[in-house]
Amino acid sequence: MTIDINCDMGEILQAVDDGTEESIMPNLTSVNIACGGHAGDEYTMRRTVEQARRHSLAIGAHPGYPDRVNFGRLELDIPFDDLEHSITAQIAALARIANDIVHVKPHGALYNQAVRNRGLAAAIARGVARFSRDVVLVGLAGSPMLDVFRDAGFKVAPEGFADRRYEPDGTLRSRKFDDALIRDPAQAAAQALEIVQAGRACTICIHGDTPGAPAIAAAVAARFREAGIQLAHLY
Repeated sequence: MTIDINCDMGEILQAVDDGTEESIMPNLTSVNIACGGHAGDEYTMRRTVEQARRHSLAIGAHPGYPDRVNFGRLELDIPFDDLEHSITAQIAALARIANDIVHVKPHGALYNQAVRNRGLAAAIARGVARFSRDVVLVGLAGSPMLDVFRDAGFKVAPEGFADRRYEPDGTLRSRKFDDALIRDPAQAAAQALEIVQAGRACTICIHGDTPGAPAIAAAVAARFREAGIQLAHLY
């Protein structure tokens, strides 16, 4: 069995970059790089791409709502055509730095709304298609958004989360709740292994801004190796 471990990155400003993001990378196989919507600029994109290449990681774009004030975590009502153009522009901004983008994963509220909203998921697919159909679209495992992405002609990667709690219906617990994050590395690793062994996901996410993310990534990778699961990007 092979599994991909991805992480949302490029969200830390130059002035506060303390090396945390790159310290996570030895235990990853792919990265999703913020590209100017919710976070990120030319410097952070270039820095993250350079770091990812040092660790031989697959590079993906991480577009979100164009809402830097709320870090893309506030649900917005944007006309689909405007959203599509924003998504295309964000991916294109990263492509000017990295010509080897292999996957796209929506960020934050955009991702979570698209889990239930087929129209929004379709708009995401159209925005990505304006850039290329030859990329993999990442979405929540077991959700209708993956069906929408497939119907739009994309290969998909069902995603599970090591550091987020789930609701009974399989959606992610809202960050407005104090227990939305799993901060304990052993607990995160156990959840990730259960998801993978159940066959529910082919990629596992660890958020770069989760407290203790480097330790969580190390624990998840170690748990997979102990279980005989190989780590490799699937894109």
